Amino acid sequence: MSDEIVVDPASPVPPFEQVRAQLAASIRSGDLAAGERLPTVRRLADDLGLAVNTVARAIKELEAEGLVETRGRNGTVVSWSPDVDTAALEQAAAAFAARARSLGVAPLDARRLIDRALGLQA
Repeated sequence: MSDEIVVDPASPVPPFEQVRAQLAASIRSGDLAAGERLPTVRRLADDLGLAVNTVARAIKELEAEGLVETRGRNGTVVSWSPDVDTAALEQAAAAFAARARSLGVAPLDARRLIDRALGLQA
């Protein structure tokens, strides 16, 4: 993900704002999906060659916008969705996918379970 973010040191736009704007655009476009975990602030700062405080400010701005949420030791995840119901479903889907992966369930088998729960198959 950090390889997709480009910070132009010659730009009049502050680096934190360049990072914030690019992450926000990726979230709004769906390139970063709800429930997707962002790299740690330290890792992102190292990857971009920026100070930790610069990246931390970008993340705080995204939190203020409601686009991401920081969950302490669990990191920062994308939380944006066009509406509350969709956000809740995206979070449930992300939790289901994470649980299925942790149990070693194959993606196709996990999808079959969802289809069955939705009444799409017997």
